[in-house]
Amino acid sequence: MDGKLLVEKLLVYARAHLFLSECDEIYMRNVLLSEFGFTEPYEGEAELSGIAEADVPDDLAGELKAFALEAGLCDESGAERYIADIFGLLSPLPSQINRAFVEIREKRGPQAACDYLYGISVKNGYVQKTAIARNLKWEYRDGANRLEITVNLSKPEKNNKDIAKLLTAPQGKKYPACALCKENEGFEGTASHPPRRNIRTVKMQIGGERWFMQYSPYAYYDEHCIVINEAHVPMKVDAVTPAKLLDFIDFLPNYFIGSNASLPIVGGSILNHEHFQGGKHLMPMHYAGMAEEYVSEKYPGLRIGILDWYNSAVQCEGKSREDIAAFASEVIEAWKNFDCPACDILSRTGDTPHNSVSPICRKEGETYKFTMILRNNRTDERYPEGIFHVHPEYLNIKSEGIGLIEAMGLFILPPRLKRQLNEIEDILCGASVYDAAALEDAANDLYIHRNMIRSLLDRGKAADKAEANARVREYVSRVCAGILENTAVFKKDETGRKSFKGFMALLGLKER
Repeated sequence: MDGKLLVEKLLVYARAHLFLSECDEIYMRNVLLSEFGFTEPYEGEAELSGIAEADVPDDLAGELKAFALEAGLCDESGAERYIADIFGLLSPLPSQINRAFVEIREKRGPQAACDYLYGISVKNGYVQKTAIARNLKWEYRDGANRLEITVNLSKPEKNNKDIAKLLTAPQGKKYPACALCKENEGFEGTASHPPRRNIRTVKMQIGGERWFMQYSPYAYYDEHCIVINEAHVPMKVDAVTPAKLLDFIDFLPNYFIGSNASLPIVGGSILNHEHFQGGKHLMPMHYAGMAEEYVSEKYPGLRIGILDWYNSAVQCEGKSREDIAAFASEVIEAWKNFDCPACDILSRTGDTPHNSVSPICRKEGETYKFTMILRNNRTDERYPEGIFHVHPEYLNIKSEGIGLIEAMGLFILPPRLKRQLNEIEDILCGASVYDAAALEDAANDLYIHRNMIRSLLDRGKAADKAEANARVREYVSRVCAGILENTAVFKKDETGRKSFKGFMALLGLKER
């Protein structure tokens, strides 16, 4: 591997994709030569035109890894950190990013500014676009609603107990304190903390506080952004949360924004640092209509209703930011203290709260749309993982808490399912032998799917692999719909509907 030629390739790439100025090219060449152990540049002829046309840095990153290993600049375990280090070096400094973002937003609008930051995040390898493209994904139509199902091949599966521990973990004993902290920007990474040399963020004011936005390397959907409080404080959903979300929407109305509930089981995988998630993508929930509409004498300009969706969600729409913020705050505060034993809803056990909300905001033209998904994280003997969590019959497909993204209808299923579902398809179409006794062995990889396999086979064998694939995906999709129904605090039965109406009446609302 010719390291000097690699320097020239990196410079061409940085000029084309990472806004490296011609004024800085000689300086950057010398920095890279020194880093690679050279004192003179490449002097031969080389065809480099194709580099400027690259959509992603993967090929260059592969060459960089090969050279670094060959030259002894890193070992295999440090290769990811070294690649992030070099591409971080080639990327604009955080101050340059922020100046450019503000200027582009003022001159060309919010989406152009986001295109700039997202483009850099892809081109410097922080957003792993190629890895994301390998995820399995499909859409499921369910009457008037739809779901999006993905099997994420890059994110490990977490369990609720580990997530809950984050809330009580000692603070300030590591640097950065967590994966979201502002101190990650430029951090080299360690064996236990991913490299962040190439991450770039933009600053903004949210609720009078200093926040910043970055893109998710996992990117569950188009331009998946994370908006983070600069202070390392726990997740919190309270009366001021709606105004914070509206601040973001006023700044970047091209995106939606939402917050996970602030409690274990019903919250996301990071509860110890306040953050929101958003992006360009319209979630399946965003296409849902109103199941019931209500009238408010206090807020006559708002359209208010119960969303026609799997879980229990209240939505308000209107052009008055002040009315939206005030009504949403009232819903959040009322839900915190709402009890309905008939629906297994208790707001607290002693000093432990159980009720929280997943709030989501977006804008269509001049109209704000604010949705509040009502959540409760109680457990009992029958449902030790959560009464309104994934029920036991579905845990083979999904065991993690159902956070904001999935509550809106986009499922992120664990990578193990790619292998396991393929093996199930083989059994279903006869490519593999069905051995019921072997599946009863807890050590068998398909043990957790034994009931699913039996249910599929009860409908007969599939004619071929394609039919087996379609049937397995339909099964998984129905499970995902069932999981969302599990999370509904008000079930769609007589008791649930009556109790939901009671909560709406508590808010001073009357059915239209």
